Amino acid sequence: MNASAEKKVQISSIAETWMEVRAQGLYCKPADCYIDPVEPVGRAIITHGHADHARSGHGEVFATPETIAIMRTRYYTNDDTHETALAYDARTDLGGGVTLWFASAGHILGSAQAVLEYNGQRVVAAGDFKRHPDPTCAPFEVVPCDVFITEATFALPVFQHPPLESEVDKLMRSMRALPGRTHIVGVYALGKCQRVMKTLRLAGYAHPFYLHGALKRLTELYESYGQDFGAWELVSEIPRADKGRFRGKLVLCPPAQINDRWSRRFADPLPTVASGWMQIRARARQKRAEMALVVSDHADWGDLIRTCKETGAPHVWITHGRVEALEYALRREGINAKGLNLIGRDEGVE
Repeated sequence: MNASAEKKVQISSIAETWMEVRAQGLYCKPADCYIDPVEPVGRAIITHGHADHARSGHGEVFATPETIAIMRTRYYTNDDTHETALAYDARTDLGGGVTLWFASAGHILGSAQAVLEYNGQRVVAAGDFKRHPDPTCAPFEVVPCDVFITEATFALPVFQHPPLESEVDKLMRSMRALPGRTHIVGVYALGKCQRVMKTLRLAGYAHPFYLHGALKRLTELYESYGQDFGAWELVSEIPRADKGRFRGKLVLCPPAQINDRWSRRFADPLPTVASGWMQIRARARQKRAEMALVVSDHADWGDLIRTCKETGAPHVWITHGRVEALEYALRREGINAKGLNLIGRDEGVE
């Protein structure tokens, strides 16, 4: 074994002495702190506000200010929880010789990579991330490190996500071609909804958006951080008899509602789903979507591999998703990759 290879093995073995997988999640031993734990713990580092990463009930939380605001909006974080809000690049001492800081992850508002430094080693836990542009959140930042911890939600070669602008153009062309129909688009309430709205505005869509009530609070939260989505109204505030108002317009709702009884109030609805999974036709049929928009807030196959290489990390740990496929591809690139077998990650939170 040459000196370089010996150093890489040593780095990995050192990291494994202070980072480990427990039932609650990924654990930093010297700081007695978990990253995105799946159940309430004493100390938690939260990378972003989606429900499979952020939960209430922790004794102490470290997160970006935006993520803490999302947690308070969605999960009613207990007032007894001690919160430390860290802006990107701001450092804090976790104790035990561990320093924590956050780098942007490009996933949703406030999403962050948790950067932990200990004994001269740097471990980056990316949480969920994407590399495609998003006008509603800070872009992904590549952080050089010794160990990079990544997701693998879309880690198969079939997943090559198109630019969001092309999918929005497809939606607008359909609306022009079918002016008598109501386009009902299923979007997740946190991140996907606001990204689609903002991109539509940038593409020139000038009509009011009509929103399901479940999208209201988080859209208002994004607006409180400076996002301008133009005019929007709640569907519930419009009389049921006024079906004609929705013709040729856009209605946004959670994906489960596009074929629910709720959608019957609209004139000739055209059910649409916006998700990275829409590249798989069987998924579109499962959702009973008449139109599928490939809109993902995660890195696709190419960006996963590119990101792992750009960090320069000789070791990559994979949390969830298509672990085996990414592990195999990275090993072919000379990177020592391994799966962590974390539980409690929901690939549907897309």
